[in-house]
Amino acid sequence: MADERTNQYFTDRMREELAHRRVLVLDGPLDDDNGSQLMTRLLTLASDDPKADISLWIHSPGGSVPAMLAIRDLMRLVPCDVSTLALGLACSAGQFLLSAGEPGKRFALPHARILMHQGSAGIGGSAVEVELQADDLRHTRDTVLGIVAEDTGQPFGRVFEDSQHDRWYTAEEAREFGFVDKLVEGFDEVMAPAKRHPVGLGAQS
Repeated sequence: MADERTNQYFTDRMREELAHRRVLVLDGPLDDDNGSQLMTRLLTLASDDPKADISLWIHSPGGSVPAMLAIRDLMRLVPCDVSTLALGLACSAGQFLLSAGEPGKRFALPHARILMHQGSAGIGGSAVEVELQADDLRHTRDTVLGIVAEDTGQPFGRVFEDSQHDRWYTAEEAREFGFVDKLVEGFDEVMAPAKRHPVGLGAQS
């Protein structure tokens, strides 16, 4: 993971600059590494200023279910509002975190695309192990879809049915479904003025 990130154009310095504006970014797949970074930064920013909003910008094909559930738990735990923004792509875990934003503060760029599906998991081993894994998978699926239903205001049955296969939404369709509240129309909806002071772990003065 560390070696991969050294080749990325979106550098740590850029992330730090956005953090000064209380903006976190999920770019690419969500995994244990960047998921932990997002969780740590979310808690740090909330501690730094428990009243000012935090923004989570999303451009992701999806990823870790445990990480996305933990991030959503923290989004609900911190005292400040966490707004969300779909940039170009919000799939699976990206869609889940997008709709988990503070109601009224969930945005999408006009040409963003959102994907909802149940995901998949490899199951193998003995008959008993397969049965246990299947039970756990169903529990996780129902937990995730129940949260999506809660966050979007849709009946669980519709969320379950729509998630059976890859279901793509335009930004406007995502608004109608309840993944987001509004399509971005103005610059001030997504970018707050910079706060020029150290923020978070490893910040430099």
